[in-house]
Amino acid sequence: MGKPTPDQAVIAARMHYLEGRTMESIAHEFKTSRSTVSRWIARARDLGHVEIHVHPSLDTPAQLERRIAERYGIGAVVVPCSPRARSSEVLESTAAFAARLIASEVVPGSVIGVAWGSTISAVARHLPPKKTNETTIVQLNGAGNTFTSGIHYTSEILRRFGQAFGASIEQFPVPALFDSPLTRELMWKERSVARITALQARMSMAVFGIGALDPESPSHVYVGGYLEPADLRELERLGVAGDIATRFFLADGSDEGIPVNARSSAPEFDVLLRAPKRICVLSSAAKVPGLRAALAGGYITDVVLDDKAARRLLAEDGPAARP
Repeated sequence: MGKPTPDQAVIAARMHYLEGRTMESIAHEFKTSRSTVSRWIARARDLGHVEIHVHPSLDTPAQLERRIAERYGIGAVVVPCSPRARSSEVLESTAAFAARLIASEVVPGSVIGVAWGSTISAVARHLPPKKTNETTIVQLNGAGNTFTSGIHYTSEILRRFGQAFGASIEQFPVPALFDSPLTRELMWKERSVARITALQARMSMAVFGIGALDPESPSHVYVGGYLEPADLRELERLGVAGDIATRFFLADGSDEGIPVNARSSAPEFDVLLRAPKRICVLSSAAKVPGLRAALAGGYITDVVLDDKAARRLLAEDGPAARP
């Protein structure tokens, strides 16, 4: 067999070094031999696409995972990423690890709540097939705003989850944020909406990212027309640390005294906390303040994050998670 193309070499090297894939699994995906994959990866090194640096003073992913687990009392998966990797590459690698974790936790009869967002959209693209019986995927929060219904965007995420697990899908076609708390209150009395919120209350697993207003990595909800300028100013004034599924919280993890939450279509945090497994996926160190706040609130049982974000989480002092 001749030399691999540069594309084959780069793809194989990325899967091996950034996604943590074994040569056997890569060979199976490409329907080739392990020795061929080994040659592809060697070729990537020869072409200069792979640089291996040893940093003995830095914690390994396993050590970072252990330290996060000890400090916060949660499960942690830390994804190794090259310091030179682009943010899009870090996202894809983190999403691939998260997808495998989620699949490992899905069992027949699961009710999986899924929040929309760019991070979870990436996770959905990497989900491995695992057929289960009587599994349901339920949308956690509405996605409509004054510019779009959000249905096309959320449908694709939910479709991928449903396809991966052979599950039924329950959409939640309501606005992300209502114009007034009264509108939301009345809408929640509708039987069609109550059916979805009752399903959310039975979640066995919730999958979500952390939203952040940080200018380094602003989340879709902050820049996609969901919040009015007055809302954004109010969130900044209150010192909001982030959101989960468009329910906002402060640095101590509490969601009290944030008026926009009264208009949110997201489940209240006491509903989220009923889910035994709550998996958070994060691929930006800029979102660590929001992650730390969510941990302080006790909203997370498992986190998947890149190694840079993990080091920032552990390097900065912050409150431990609530028991």
